[in-house]
Amino acid sequence: MPRRCKQRNCRRLDGNRNFKPSGIPARDLEKVELKLDEFEALRLCDYDEMSQIEAGEVMGISRGTIQRLLLSGRRKIVDVLLHSKELILKNDEDS
Repeated sequence: MPRRCKQRNCRRLDGNRNFKPSGIPARDLEKVELKLDEFEALRLCDYDEMSQIEAGEVMGISRGTIQRLLLSGRRKIVDVLLHSKELILKNDEDS
């Protein structure tokens, strides 16, 4: 049996957010969900320019976990941009 996920310190959003290409109805788009912890890792490392070690300390997780979150989050964002998909960012408690 796998270990439980460690509690991750993430900001909460004031509701769900979605981003889609203009001119295409949302019902016609494939949806990609970006997890809140992936978004937080991206924000800390790419926007706030923290190192992976610093971001891991802020979120209460290891540098390796931060690295996996960054890889997964960046891959999803590039997929959305390349293939005209809708990006959904949800709070964990809304799932």
